[in-house]
Amino acid sequence: SSVMCVPLLYRSEMLGLIYVGNDDVVNLFVEEQLEVLKIFASQAALFVKTALSMKELKLEAAGLEQRLERFRFGSIVGSCPPMLEIYSKVERVAKTDVTVLISGETGTGKELIAHEMHRRSSRADGPFITVNCGAIPETLIESELFGHVKGAFTGAVASAVGKFQAAHKGTLFLDEIGELPLRMQVKILRVLQEREIQRIGESKTTAVDIRVVTATNRNLQEEVTASRFREDLFFRLNVINIDLPPLRERGDAVLLAARSF
Repeated sequence: SSVMCVPLLYRSEMLGLIYVGNDDVVNLFVEEQLEVLKIFASQAALFVKTALSMKELKLEAAGLEQRLERFRFGSIVGSCPPMLEIYSKVERVAKTDVTVLISGETGTGKELIAHEMHRRSSRADGPFITVNCGAIPETLIESELFGHVKGAFTGAVASAVGKFQAAHKGTLFLDEIGELPLRMQVKILRVLQEREIQRIGESKTTAVDIRVVTATNRNLQEEVTASRFREDLFFRLNVINIDLPPLRERGDAVLLAARSF
């Protein structure tokens, strides 16, 4: 018989062996063939080690995912007592159509909470439309929110649907509502009261069936006191308040989020 056998070595760790044999032929192999097999084995060891590492990572990721599910609420990770209370509140509020104001510092997950509220509501099959009120120039925000008809102003070369109309049968999330100029606050208040919008340049009104969720990183009560935010709009928005704690007050939630990502 003839036999060649070489180890699969990866950084001094033996992963296995390559065994080549023939039981019917004598002196089948020569030294040069053994050298070729050694080169092949060194490459094969690298592939085998990579495959084993990938398998370990997949098993570890699956285990981590199972552990994280205990601390996850939709896309939000965290299980500190304040967040568990918020999850419970979101579960209850999601089933209604009341207006919700989400407050908290930048980066605390206000949009994630709003999206989770929509996902758990009877409007989940409808659109979820987000508007960052602080990112739209004051001259364009009315058109952005309510839409316009062709020729309503310079540059209006075609009619456009606003965000309120686009969110029909769904949820409209107005982020950074505290950035709205006072004149727009009046118009928002009217829409919340009448559930009708009027596009720029159009005389008729259009009914909208939407759920409105707003968010701010400002203290709107202080903004009202300083006459920068309308008190009547504040009370209209603040039917239910969800105040998100900053990440520094959420214990190990930061580590859980890091592992999740």
